[in-house]
Amino acid sequence: MTRILVVDDERQLRRALGVNLRARGYDVALAENGAEALALAARHHPDVVILDLGLPDLEGTEVIEGLRGWTQVPIIVLSARQGEEEKVLALDAGADDYVTKPFGMDELLARLRATLRRREAQGTPADRGPSVETADFTVDFAARRVLRDGQAVRLTPTEWHVLEVLVRAEGRLVTGEQLLHEVWGPQYGTELNYLRQYLAQLRRKLEPEPSAPRYLITEPGIGYRFISDDTA
Repeated sequence: MTRILVVDDERQLRRALGVNLRARGYDVALAENGAEALALAARHHPDVVILDLGLPDLEGTEVIEGLRGWTQVPIIVLSARQGEEEKVLALDAGADDYVTKPFGMDELLARLRATLRRREAQGTPADRGPSVETADFTVDFAARRVLRDGQAVRLTPTEWHVLEVLVRAEGRLVTGEQLLHEVWGPQYGTELNYLRQYLAQLRRKLEPEPSAPRYLITEPGIGYRFISDDTA
């Protein structure tokens, strides 16, 4: 059964969506704020998320970014914000479609069916999962943070981006050029000193023995590899 997560702080609309979707055979979970949405998504792995942008605790784009840290689940945005800029921000953050309020239920259901058809045709890439745990630290993609001994490790945005690229490619070699392009942009390709500097910083913060890294491995002359345990 297709699982749908509906996120909206308007109680009546949330309930109406739940009733209509369940009547059509969907398995529906309901969330009234961003934090609840991220928690439900991590537990239930929905097939589609229907998301309002105007939430009481988080911006809808923050929820999208939190989801995109670990899953490629299709996201349909619902919003009363009709400006082009709002739509661009949501789509750039990772939304797949945008429906403005007020909307007809038939239109939303048609958008949902189209999204599911595209998902099926493209195949569903395996989710990384909301977090990756090692013996020494946990990388939480949904919250975009690293925990060590239960405490958040302070990472700069660039340190986080470098780590995220490597962890999402767990076990696979990421060349220096690929990593530079991902983190700094396509105009960078030879500034390997950037990588050496940031990998050294990450090892000091995360590795039990930075001089003998267990997780952030250098492949000399080629690139880097993240290994979640020393048996991989």
